[in-house]
Amino acid sequence: MLNIGVLASGRGSNFQAIIDNIGTGYIKAKIVVLISDNANAYALERAKNHGIETLVLKPKDFPDKDSYYSRIAKELKSRDAGLVVMAGFMRVAGSALIREFPNKIINIHPALLPSFPGLHGQKQAVDYGVKISGCTVHFVDEGVDTGPVIIQAAVPVYDNDTEESLSERILKQEHKIFPFAIKLFSEGRLSVHGRKVIINSEREGAAIINPPLV
Repeated sequence: MLNIGVLASGRGSNFQAIIDNIGTGYIKAKIVVLISDNANAYALERAKNHGIETLVLKPKDFPDKDSYYSRIAKELKSRDAGLVVMAGFMRVAGSALIREFPNKIINIHPALLPSFPGLHGQKQAVDYGVKISGCTVHFVDEGVDTGPVIIQAAVPVYDNDTEESLSERILKQEHKIFPFAIKLFSEGRLSVHGRKVIINSEREGAAIINPPLV
């Protein structure tokens, strides 16, 4: 069974979606630890409510970024994590972590990458005036939201949308495609070829085109 380590900074709604999908058996995996950079993150309460180990590691307690992410990598490896999930972790992953988990760190971003990377992707979409936005699950590299795309979901942007209303619409899709991407990873159905992520079905060579979206 796949062991998952989760990194989160805030309320952890995507973290909860992952917990729920593991609970139903949709994802055959175990969350072995939640690591947060924020002692007040509600994600920590969610973890405790489900008997998941928690660990708070604050960057200010480390001399530099490299030592911070080296410690995170050490904690994850000590728990035999085979996948690292950034579920609202509001920091750019450091090279010390990425080196230890190549193509084993995934993140969800509230925009259709490569459009609107970085913070406030929803506000960027509203301000730019696009008609379609959405969310992206991608592997993490050393750039800002630049890793290979695993799966995306699109949502319409309405003329009267605000950052908040668009965020709510996107979040509903995040809660669907993030667990789906983790399921695919746990089943060994993702392979990375340069910038492309190929999704293979249980039958070699076939492709899963449509994720279970509403």
